[in-house]
Amino acid sequence: MSVPDRRALIVRGGWSGHSPEESTDLFVPFLEESGFDVAVESSLEVYADADYMAGVDLVVQSWTMGEILPDELRGLRRAVTDGTGLAGWHGGIVDSYRMATDYLQMLGGQFAAHPGDLVDHTVDVVPEHAQHPIVAGIGPIRLRSEQYWVLADSLNEVLATTTIAPTADSPWRSPVVSPAIWTRGWGAGKVFVCTPGHQLADLENPGLRAVIERGLLWAAR
Repeated sequence: MSVPDRRALIVRGGWSGHSPEESTDLFVPFLEESGFDVAVESSLEVYADADYMAGVDLVVQSWTMGEILPDELRGLRRAVTDGTGLAGWHGGIVDSYRMATDYLQMLGGQFAAHPGDLVDHTVDVVPEHAQHPIVAGIGPIRLRSEQYWVLADSLNEVLATTTIAPTADSPWRSPVVSPAIWTRGWGAGKVFVCTPGHQLADLENPGLRAVIERGLLWAAR
């Protein structure tokens, strides 16, 4: 039997509405089959353990909202800067620790809103990145789910977007194109963010599932 040659750390908790346990459990078999020894933590304290984090090749985070302590955030940033990958989907990564500006800077984006509740929408691959290994061969991903409006910066490599259309009652008057899937370099580390993934059914969508699995492998050291 082969011995796992890389270590993945799943950190999950925060708001229960995003099913952090059930959603991350969907990806444990994939990670194990891909050669990772997978550990699961339900506390952010692990981020402050510098010796442990130095041996982690990939952090998969599913922690919506909540607060992160200064030593935990410093530990996470240090690990990513030194080469640990950081990856996740939806509120578990892009709506974490709203007041932690150093986290938002590293991540490259912040959840702002999801106009409406569950809406029909598509996630569209950016044509110039259609051959990127995370999205190659993926057509428009059609979902009925939350559609995230995020604030982001130009350091991101945006692989896919979603267009938020105004309604008669919207205070904005033109469609808003928001990044939906992006990658980002941070020191020696890599960051992968996928904003769809509100419900388990989203994560079982074949196109979205493929993107997330590829993104996990891409981000890992």
